[in-house]
Amino acid sequence: METDDVSVREQLFHDRVRETIICVLLFICLYMLSHLILTHFKKNAEFVNDDIEDAIVNKIALWLCTFTLSVAVCAVLLLPISILSNEVLLTFPHSYYMQWLNGSLIRGLWNLVFLFSNLSLVFLMPFAYFFTEAEGFAGSKKGVMSRVYETAVMLLLLSLLVLGILWVASALLHDNAARESLYDLWEYYLPYLYSGISLFGVLLLLLCTPFGLSRMFSVTGSLLVKPRLLENVEETMNCAVFEEASLSRKLNSCTSCWVNVSVKAETVNKQFLNVRAKRIALELRERASPWQRNLGYPLAMLLLLALTAVCVLMVCFHVLELLFDESAMPRGMEDPRLGLASFSMFGSLGAAVQVVLILYLMVSSVVGFYSSPLFTSLLPQAQDTTLTQIIANCVSLLILSSALPVFSRTLGITRFDLLGDFGRYNWLGNFHIVFLYNILFAGLTSACLIKTVTWALQRELIRAFGLHRLTVSRSTVPLKLLLASGLSKIH
Repeated sequence: METDDVSVREQLFHDRVRETIICVLLFICLYMLSHLILTHFKKNAEFVNDDIEDAIVNKIALWLCTFTLSVAVCAVLLLPISILSNEVLLTFPHSYYMQWLNGSLIRGLWNLVFLFSNLSLVFLMPFAYFFTEAEGFAGSKKGVMSRVYETAVMLLLLSLLVLGILWVASALLHDNAARESLYDLWEYYLPYLYSGISLFGVLLLLLCTPFGLSRMFSVTGSLLVKPRLLENVEETMNCAVFEEASLSRKLNSCTSCWVNVSVKAETVNKQFLNVRAKRIALELRERASPWQRNLGYPLAMLLLLALTAVCVLMVCFHVLELLFDESAMPRGMEDPRLGLASFSMFGSLGAAVQVVLILYLMVSSVVGFYSSPLFTSLLPQAQDTTLTQIIANCVSLLILSSALPVFSRTLGITRFDLLGDFGRYNWLGNFHIVFLYNILFAGLTSACLIKTVTWALQRELIRAFGLHRLTVSRSTVPLKLLLASGLSKIH
């Protein structure tokens, strides 16, 4: 009996060591990837500085940003890894090489991501910002430690402010419970704070994702060569070359007796630059292969349209499920029993579609976030992004990514229930909030999709049949008549 207890303890020890090694290796890979991304965007002038103190502070802040970005990437991969792990265990139930992939490992990943994401949001990123802005208290000895002391004081004051706001909010919403739990910080106030942050992230995803889904069409179109319906590319390019040559000669000999020379030269110069840009775009389109020009762009658009339509259909089906099935509500799961049944009614194919849709929604939310007028200034530029902008980008991406599992489960994109503390948010059990959230997402996405597709189709048809030239010619008729009448009066 004693030997059996020893063997069980040894097995548990080896399992824990194996899970720790896997988590550390995964985090090291993500940290290296995040470091490469941030070094690509950061402004080198801030890190090559004559002041050694500022250089050390900026490096420490960059390390904290790298840690936060790696946690954000890991949060994005939580649901795909969990869903794929379940399908792998279903496919190879008795494989010796898959014994390390179990529910304990997946649950540990969820708990670590929850812990590190909240640690980064509440402590690391505020510390990085205050640390870069700190200069030390007046009269204190200059150095890195003086900045650390000032940053610690600022964090303490910020924590007291946040806790005071939480106490007031909880007292207004839950009067008795809040006053009884005044000193129960760990069991009441911190989960209340995490629930509020998650709700803010899910609401931000609700606003950014539908807009990003519509923007994905234009972003993809800018990366691919667009075909033109009923257009002869060679003839159009020859016309553009002749027009560019004509404007170039007109720009070189810009003389007139009745119009200011500088004004006319500026107008001709603008026309010349527009025609040159058009000619360069036509040359790129002509160099592209027929497959890229005529097949690549339509296939990419159809793929985006299919993914968006599947998302909307799944959300609409989930709305019906919420009305008739109580198990459709998002909830937490303590013991993930992997390898027992697929989380999709279509088996492995449906699970693969779920993974693709989750990643597609995350990319769309990021595109919508940076395309919105409020956050356009945060868009990072290669080798020209300040450290403050990097901190703001890391915080934004972490909020979006940490809310992605709750977002996907709330919309019914997957039936994989939330693990760890992700499933303990207060608002997840509210039917009205979940139902209204699904309705708003389906409505906003459908409206953005219809608007984008119809406008793009209308624009292409107008260009294909030459109606845009008709509108231009109509707008120029009054100007020609006005010039003719003016010249006749002069003569």
